[in-house]
Amino acid sequence: MMFKKVSFIFLFSIGLSVNAQQAVPFRITKHNNIIVKTLVNKKDSLDLMFQIAMEDASISPERQRKADHIVFNNEEVSEKNTVQIGKLTVNNVRFFDNEITGHEADGKIGTGIFKGKAFKIDYDNSQFLIYDKMPDLKDYESTPLFSENGQFYIVADNVIDGKQEEVYFLLQSGYSGGILYSNQFADEKELGKKLNLTGERTLKNSAGKSIVTQQGILPFLKLGNTVLKGVTAGFFAGDLKTQKSNYFGADLLRRFNWIFDVERKTAYFKPSTYFSEAYYKMN
Repeated sequence: MMFKKVSFIFLFSIGLSVNAQQAVPFRITKHNNIIVKTLVNKKDSLDLMFQIAMEDASISPERQRKADHIVFNNEEVSEKNTVQIGKLTVNNVRFFDNEITGHEADGKIGTGIFKGKAFKIDYDNSQFLIYDKMPDLKDYESTPLFSENGQFYIVADNVIDGKQEEVYFLLQSGYSGGILYSNQFADEKELGKKLNLTGERTLKNSAGKSIVTQQGILPFLKLGNTVLKGVTAGFFAGDLKTQKSNYFGADLLRRFNWIFDVERKTAYFKPSTYFSEAYYKMN
């Protein structure tokens, strides 16, 4: 009898571990960036921006907090760091030095913290959920996820000048706005003539170089069966044009809750509480 009881407890504990999930809290800034509080190498308390477009981590030259216990080599790289985020501890994290990051952040942290796990960006509850096994996907749509050099791309349909265009977008949580088009796409589609332009602004890239973008309105963006209307869209103007990818920015990412499978081949999404919020205006 005792054997049966112990066996039941053992099997029950196995069941729990298979379906275990871990929650990692974050906060969302007014610029749509995700900030996680971290402790690096058990010494440095840093606010890092989650950057879905990278695997590793980095430190900004404009950081507000000290990072004295991250030791960089001559190539401005630091290997084998330990990062604690809430109850999650991640070892062997690589940091790069001197990379510009988002507002209110001392640096960036990428998707490497979820390596080998399925994970969810839960905007409704301001947390990441990490899964050993895929969760319930009821009410979620899915879209193929294309990975390249640790970056994720999805396909969405754009309606420009009455014509539907299929576009590959890089998921880019460091860009506060909606869409940022590549130079090639903007030039080929003559977006300066076809979008309703609303303004112009200057951005800084990760190297700190200034580049000029024009802002406009995309009438419709369709992701799966979900349609977004009046999406803010930008593209580069002037002589310095370095944009090689189309960005699906943080203002669009926050409008959905996302689940990414372990293999990073499929993204699942459903509207979040932010879905109908006013679009972010680039200053």
